[in-house]
Amino acid sequence: MVDKFVLGGKEFKSRFILGSGKFTLDLVKAAIEAGGAEIVTLALRRANLKGNESILDYIPKHATLLPNTSGARNADEALRIARLSRELGCGDLIKIEVIRDSRYLLPDNIETIRATELLTKDGFIALPYMYPDLEAARRMKEAGAAAIMPLGAPIGTNKGLLTRDFIKIIIDEIDLPIIVDAGIGRPSQACEAMEMGCSAVMANTAIATAGNIAQMATAFKLAIEAGRAAYLAGPGRVLEGMAEASSPLTGFLDAE
Repeated sequence: MVDKFVLGGKEFKSRFILGSGKFTLDLVKAAIEAGGAEIVTLALRRANLKGNESILDYIPKHATLLPNTSGARNADEALRIARLSRELGCGDLIKIEVIRDSRYLLPDNIETIRATELLTKDGFIALPYMYPDLEAARRMKEAGAAAIMPLGAPIGTNKGLLTRDFIKIIIDEIDLPIIVDAGIGRPSQACEAMEMGCSAVMANTAIATAGNIAQMATAFKLAIEAGRAAYLAGPGRVLEGMAEASSPLTGFLDAE
């Protein structure tokens, strides 16, 4: 079976998207290489640092950049950040982040829908980050979203798939790539997301705060691959309130 992951018209082998927000620069490259990620997010405000150093110097040239509109509080600000990103040569692929809530950092779905429409009309390939809500996902698809990126748990918490049931509804009802973004804390949680049909998983804090970053990136890579393979294989049935032996319990003593 040929299993393709296509995003914005480009085909990728890896379904592991790496967030770079919490990494120290010398570890970004190691995590990308160990995790095999081909897509790396980039907050525009982190692209240029003090002196001549840039985070872009640590991202391999083969990686596809996924700039985000981090810091935007409404759709208009998101559009300005996206345009600046494009002017700097980061391309048309953009992750929409519109967050006004400073305590829980939950995305504003209403403004995100509007931002998706504005950016799509401006020629961007828009990937909206959103709180998992079916009607909001439908509106984002209608507005031209290339993929939907629901959160698994509040960003940076490592709590896993707290919104699992709502993400599954979106997977079942929205014919777009569904990429779980935010909250994934363990490779096993990434595997679970892939098993239920997500197209990809984005991880940042879980890897950036690990004791061994490169090793954890490798663990996420393998977990995502295993979860995808299990989804394609079709998980076995579940029996409720009864048991069934894997081998016959009768007839094995019968005479021939």
